[in-house]
Amino acid sequence: MPPKSSLLLQRINPTTTPKTSTTTTTCKQLQRCTPIPSPCTTQVPDSVVKYHTHSVSPNQCCSAVIQRISAPVSAVWSVVRRFDNPQAYKHFVKSCHVIGGDGNVGTVREVRVISGLPAASSMERLEILDEERHVISFSVVGGDHRLANYRSVTTLHSDPSSGNIGTTIVVESYVVDVPHGNTKEETCVFVDTIVKCNLQSLSQIADNLKR
Repeated sequence: MPPKSSLLLQRINPTTTPKTSTTTTTCKQLQRCTPIPSPCTTQVPDSVVKYHTHSVSPNQCCSAVIQRISAPVSAVWSVVRRFDNPQAYKHFVKSCHVIGGDGNVGTVREVRVISGLPAASSMERLEILDEERHVISFSVVGGDHRLANYRSVTTLHSDPSSGNIGTTIVVESYVVDVPHGNTKEETCVFVDTIVKCNLQSLSQIADNLKR
């Protein structure tokens, strides 16, 4: 039996890809979405939750993944903040080249992904890089893929429940268009799987850095 992630990749990869169309969404159609599950709110303070509140249109889905990492925020942030080097922990990324900007907000990178995904490349713009609050956000602005209008926000903070500054809580949320032929549930399951794999890899790398 193939791994679960392989099944998900097939579900969101139809044999034909329709031409994309641009739709205009009015303010009344947009909804505010904070996709952090209520049982996890004790781990995520309000000062962090605000970064994960997205405006979501009817043809989009929104979700979040939370990962606890046994390493201090400084160690985890040293990996996450590198907009020019996502492949350091994102194993689905084959290569990354900065094609515009100096590493600050507005910088654009071109990411190439490994074979087997319903994508070949992605053009991504850095939207937030807050060194003090440990927040990074990017949006997809082009490329050869099916996840249109994707925007991701990742935050890091010390685990408030344990009182241990050596433990980091990573929250990564996103909003994305639902591809033609797929449901919101299928889209979220697919993207959640990718994000979970990335954050598990980040956990292993950060754990090695603290040694």
